[in-house]
Amino acid sequence: MNGPGPLGAFLQARRARLRPEDVGLRDLGPRRRVAGLRREELAQLAGVSVSYYARLEQGLSRGASAEVLDAIARALLLDDHERGHLDRLAGAARHAPRVRRPRPEKLADETRDLLRAVDGVPAIVLGRRTDVLAWNTLGHALLAGHLDFLGPDDPARRPNMSRMLFLDLHCQELYADWKRKARAVVGNLRIAVGRHPEDPLLAELIGELTMKSPEFVALWGDHRVAPCDAASYELHHPVVGTVTVTQQTLSIARSPEQALIVCTTPAGSSSEEALALLRQASGSRAPHADAAAFLEAEAAPPRPARPHRA
Repeated sequence: MNGPGPLGAFLQARRARLRPEDVGLRDLGPRRRVAGLRREELAQLAGVSVSYYARLEQGLSRGASAEVLDAIARALLLDDHERGHLDRLAGAARHAPRVRRPRPEKLADETRDLLRAVDGVPAIVLGRRTDVLAWNTLGHALLAGHLDFLGPDDPARRPNMSRMLFLDLHCQELYADWKRKARAVVGNLRIAVGRHPEDPLLAELIGELTMKSPEFVALWGDHRVAPCDAASYELHHPVVGTVTVTQQTLSIARSPEQALIVCTTPAGSSSEEALALLRQASGSRAPHADAAAFLEAEAAPPRPARPHRA
């Protein structure tokens, strides 16, 4: 095996984030050659030998038991999401399945019906690699109105939300706190990689972002693990201005690796009014230029009546 592999890299990153005082150890000297805990300190906390733990980090051992993983998780102060990620990485390290290029993801008829049923709010369906499998008119207008509405219908040119967030200037400018959104997307991608470590299309996406986005490299190297479940974001929309939405991720029973993302606003808020205006503007799937003209016409004062001529 070349390098530590996903399991070893995760253990190294989490160990580097801990300080001796975080786990009740005395720091006996100001000079430490490594960031965070030393391997021997972590092994001591977990109750395993230093050589055994070193082999895990180096990718030389694949047979960690559930008890050992429990002990290491406690020593690293992992939360539930991180512990689940550790288990998936350890499970993947035990098996080396034959790599097959996966087929394009499909949208079930029931999911398409569900998307149509929530047409009153912005909504999109994402696949396991954050490919956009479908969006309704308002979801497209709010999050990616500059792209072709029919793009998700063609697997060869489907938009990808992770790629858009890091490589598309429009999406970067859309989020007022772009870094917080980017951190959430990267944390979710970490979970996807843990679940599908041999997925070549997912590996290609990570490789592309690594080559093209220094911001992605910095966040990816942090090894944070967190699902995108529900979070509020302030958007600077090019048509309706500032909108604050809560993006909620809903699981789809028939397609557990796909997710429905809906954007909601508080009742009676200015953001709700902005979405209502955007719904009017995008009713005919108008591009931003046409929508902007629509809004300008709506906001313009009425023309004075011409004087009546006898």
